[in-house]
Amino acid sequence: MKTIAIVGRTNVGKSTLFNKLCHKKLAIVHDRPGVTRDRKEAETVIGKTPVRLIDTAGLENISSLAKAMWQQTKLALAEADIILMVVDGRSEISALDRQLAKDLHKTAKPVFLAVNKCEAQNLSVTDFYQLGLDTPYPISAEHNLGLKELLSRIEPLCQEKDTHQPQETSHPLKLAVVGRPNVGKSTLINSLLQQDRLLTGPEAGVTRDAITIPWNWKGKPILLTDTAGLRKYGKIDDDLERICGQDTKNAIDFAEVVVLVLDATQPMERQDLAIASTVLEEGRALIIALNKWDIILNTKEILSQLKDKMQTSFQQVKNIPVIPISGQNGTNLDKLMQEVFRIYTLWNKRIPTHKLNIFLDEIKQAHPTPLARNGKRVPMKYMTQVKTRPPTFVIFTSNPDYLPDSYMRYVSNGLRKTFDIEGVPIRIHLRKRENPYEHKSTKPERKLKK
Repeated sequence: MKTIAIVGRTNVGKSTLFNKLCHKKLAIVHDRPGVTRDRKEAETVIGKTPVRLIDTAGLENISSLAKAMWQQTKLALAEADIILMVVDGRSEISALDRQLAKDLHKTAKPVFLAVNKCEAQNLSVTDFYQLGLDTPYPISAEHNLGLKELLSRIEPLCQEKDTHQPQETSHPLKLAVVGRPNVGKSTLINSLLQQDRLLTGPEAGVTRDAITIPWNWKGKPILLTDTAGLRKYGKIDDDLERICGQDTKNAIDFAEVVVLVLDATQPMERQDLAIASTVLEEGRALIIALNKWDIILNTKEILSQLKDKMQTSFQQVKNIPVIPISGQNGTNLDKLMQEVFRIYTLWNKRIPTHKLNIFLDEIKQAHPTPLARNGKRVPMKYMTQVKTRPPTFVIFTSNPDYLPDSYMRYVSNGLRKTFDIEGVPIRIHLRKRENPYEHKSTKPERKLKK
């Protein structure tokens, strides 16, 4: 599969074009320049040919963050087979456009020049020949204009012999890394990948897009997603931050296992609890990564306080795994990944129906069900597992309204302990078993004589 890198200065419409080619809103688009910082990847089809697209950070005046963003763009250019440079057709050629074109002249790779924002019919692109990148293609990514001609030129180059490694055919585990801003999420992922794949820095909020990276850990395929830090919703007064937060929540929906990164110097604050609750409510498997453990002195006290707080805050899920790590030093990262696959196996666990009903009989004998209005015990007739991911069960009963939450917590705790499914969310639904005689009259209907 060929790789196409989309490059250009800030606010020329690279992410809009990326989304249009992917047929999905994967990259965050905003009027503010420089929204994209890390490189974002996705697979799509051009014509009938599958390709891999890379959206890159826009070039801007040099600062420490801009230098790091340019390094990410250079890595994308190194990976690419084809380069698509995007410029703004409504503005003059800038010094950054000229410098990028000059750098691209040095590569032996095919380069295509897309002149974006050419909605106006009388807009000329002849000035862009000055960049020396062969034919400038007028397009409007937002309005889907001119893309057909551009893609018809690119597609034949994508059909050449693939020089990349064959892709894994087994289902990759979808793993998202979430947390408050500046707790070390991107640093952790860079340590796992053993490369500076994501931008990091001392300032909070460096990551904006949710960045998904294909990865293999000991031969096991993973889709690893870094996300923007989540602050308390009421404290957000910036619309871009709200968009980034929604992107993070979408990543949680997409994930199968979620690693919540905490700062060990200030673990499990109110916002951490809110993020964890969101993950559990969505039914995802959760692991707590206690980062910056290398600078903690009172380790036993911190762990004890954290576990006590989790026990009181998450009564619906017992024994959520907590792994102390150091993303900076790479401490305990293998242990973290082992726990990811262990909890993923539990999240996919299926229990045979006959074992569930033996368990149900034992539960009722040890602690009989409450009394219904008629003075009889509420019958729990039958239990079965209807799905996994997370494990979900149905109990059939004729009087579900008389089974209180306290009794169902007792059933849930017994289920976890008996079948060793602690640490993942489980769901138990009560389904009313219909009485076949309830709507039938025992006497024939009488007809009144007139």
